[in-house]
Amino acid sequence: MSLNQKTLSARKILVVDDDRDFRWAISNLLRSNGYSVFQAQDGKEALKSLEKDVFDLILLDYRMPGKDGITIAGEIKKRTPTAPIVIITAYAEVKSAVEAIKMGVYDYVTKPVDNNDLIFTIKRALEKQDLSQEVERLREVLSERTSLYELMGNSDQIKKLFHLVEKVAPTSFTVLIEGESGTGKELVARAIHSMSEVKEGPFVAVDCGAIPETLIESELFGYMKGAFTGAYADKPGQFELAEGGTLFLDELGNLPYPAQQKLLRAMQERCIQRLGAKKAHPVHVRIIVATNKPLEKDVKAGKFRSDLYYRLNEFIILIPPLRERKDDLPYLAKKFIDEVGKELKKRSAGVSREALSALVSYHWPGNVRELRNVIRQAVLLCNENIPIKTEHLMLSNHLAPVATEVYPSVFVNADGGEKTLREMLKFTTDAFEKRVIEGVLKETKGNKSKAARKLGIDYKTLLRKIKIHQIRYSGQ
Repeated sequence: MSLNQKTLSARKILVVDDDRDFRWAISNLLRSNGYSVFQAQDGKEALKSLEKDVFDLILLDYRMPGKDGITIAGEIKKRTPTAPIVIITAYAEVKSAVEAIKMGVYDYVTKPVDNNDLIFTIKRALEKQDLSQEVERLREVLSERTSLYELMGNSDQIKKLFHLVEKVAPTSFTVLIEGESGTGKELVARAIHSMSEVKEGPFVAVDCGAIPETLIESELFGYMKGAFTGAYADKPGQFELAEGGTLFLDELGNLPYPAQQKLLRAMQERCIQRLGAKKAHPVHVRIIVATNKPLEKDVKAGKFRSDLYYRLNEFIILIPPLRERKDDLPYLAKKFIDEVGKELKKRSAGVSREALSALVSYHWPGNVRELRNVIRQAVLLCNENIPIKTEHLMLSNHLAPVATEVYPSVFVNADGGEKTLREMLKFTTDAFEKRVIEGVLKETKGNKSKAARKLGIDYKTLLRKIKIHQIRYSGQ
């Protein structure tokens, strides 16, 4: 519910007055106008109420035993700075009430209280509060939008992408994000969440490719104690953890077929059933999914349910790979150089013309994530105040100089045999890939799930590459 759509019944008012009869009369007046009313007989009780609950407005008598209304108002402001305070005062105390307004009190009404005047003042105070909160929300959205442009670039493709984000974010549409690994799918999902009606709720990201098939259902939907061996206590699933917010399912193409059926049911009926539970219970989440390959191919191959695909495909956002938006490269390179320079406490003189040309001509299979890693390594290797040069760029297809004879497309390998450029390129790329995977596995101490996330690939792909390259890792 947006701020300007709040119903009066949702507005909670705390009435603070030591006169019991007056307090009850004012409370009944407010209730008859649709407000939810709470009472406190003095400042001490009011402060205790503020520790337990959140109020939209505080109606405070100026003169009470002990601390006066202005002192209490100051303490209330410290605890709840955004809630407007309206002071009730005798005519002779108007001057003091005006001083209170200078200190941050919204307004005052005089005794004997005119009911219409009081209700009008309260409505006006709440409307002003709503307007302030709406302005702050829009400021946050604008700030979020600016920061997202900074993170992904400022090319025409990115501007069009975020135009789509801004259109779909306020809706309840399920969004399907397609893009290669490293293009920023989760970043786009977070942008949608941050501009949505459920932005105050949690954002829960689940990498479907990093969870073993045997655990995916219990991870998504939770389980009851005794549901299976090892289920020693009830555990909520990711759907429940995302209640009131957004559930982001990354690499959805890896979701096993049986789990696809349960996901479809959860989306259609808006309820989930834990493993071992007798009943389903409702959930209120917005679902955003992402995949690094078109799901349509898996649908045609019978690997992905067509009914789930069409349910997910309410609104699709395609993130272009970095090689198709080279205009973003100089900007992103500079941004990453500045970031890494601060991290390493090292000044850099930017990128040489030759190095920038190499960056632009490279095909970036790992997209923005790979660019950041390449820049990170280059800043580390480069001397301070020296521009990054081509020799500092560890690109996966960057071939070292080798002896050539008659044909420029033929290279001599270490054994004296000949390899074509295509063969040498594949050999070099495979060797680099193996080295990178070994390094990440070492960094994660053999944790393949963490390694897959760091590499920007799904769990199954990592296992396949480990087998292809015959990689041994810590803990194996």
